[in-house]
Amino acid sequence: MISTENPGAPGAPDGQDRTPTGAWVARNLAEGERVTAVVRLSGGWTAEMRRLAVTGPAGERTLVLRSFVEPFFARHAPGLLTREADVLRLLASSDVPVASFVAVDATAEHCSHPSLLMSLLPGGVRLDDEGAGRRAHLLADQLLRIHRVPVTGATRPRAYQAWTSADRVTPPSATRRPGLWERAVDVVRQKPPGYRGCFLHRDFHPGNVLFTGAGDELRISGVVDWVETSWGPADLDVAHCASALALLHGAAAGMRFADLYTAVGGTLADDPAEQLYWRLLDALAFAPDAEKVAGPWRELGRTDLTPDVLTGRLEDYVQALFDRYG
Repeated sequence: MISTENPGAPGAPDGQDRTPTGAWVARNLAEGERVTAVVRLSGGWTAEMRRLAVTGPAGERTLVLRSFVEPFFARHAPGLLTREADVLRLLASSDVPVASFVAVDATAEHCSHPSLLMSLLPGGVRLDDEGAGRRAHLLADQLLRIHRVPVTGATRPRAYQAWTSADRVTPPSATRRPGLWERAVDVVRQKPPGYRGCFLHRDFHPGNVLFTGAGDELRISGVVDWVETSWGPADLDVAHCASALALLHGAAAGMRFADLYTAVGGTLADDPAEQLYWRLLDALAFAPDAEKVAGPWRELGRTDLTPDVLTGRLEDYVQALFDRYG
């Protein structure tokens, strides 16, 4: 990876790029450009992210380097990063705000780790409770725009993959509602409902959306992390964002999101039992304590999201789903 501590990294005083990744980045810059600074970005858990300041004859610009370092994600990088690169190119002419593709080395043929190089989008992730309601409206509208992305046979992404199953769910060890979890597991044990497919981000949640402005000027400026892009039911993308909102802001926030999505024109399953299936299939993947997202969220300032808080909110959300759809 490129590191600010490495004297041979891009932007070093002698201008020499001695690391494999640094040399690869340099080869993919415009003629006369060079990297002058490297800063680690926070908030991710699947990859290491670096912001690269680039200077050249045409002026300055900023790129982002995404590298899969952890062994699990590095093994799956050929599929993940190739998919993301394809999606960035596909969406370049759409109304979905995505980074501009620069280069990809999905198999680490040239880099120290599988890597993707792309432009930096403006704005930042916002996870605080203040303004969460207004942001949720924008999230619903943006998600509908993603679902309406037209694809052909050649650009249609792979079919979605479930992130949990009845046999893999781990209920909270200290739960006072074991019967609730047994009911939830029984639901996802059923055969998946039929659905009308659409283009899915598949990991759409507040941690993968960038915002600029405030009040009436609040806008979504970017949607990131397209490695899981899939074809499947709109319900599944809605479910994933709803689960995240429930964990961040409480069960009521998660329950409102489906209504926001349909209010802007989105279509979900007509049968409440089918909606319950998709919502639980996603929510149960976070059990028992949502720690896989909690770390990055705490790194971004939500230090209040302890395992106990998240476990309680997840359980409340599962109960709320049964109260409404079950």
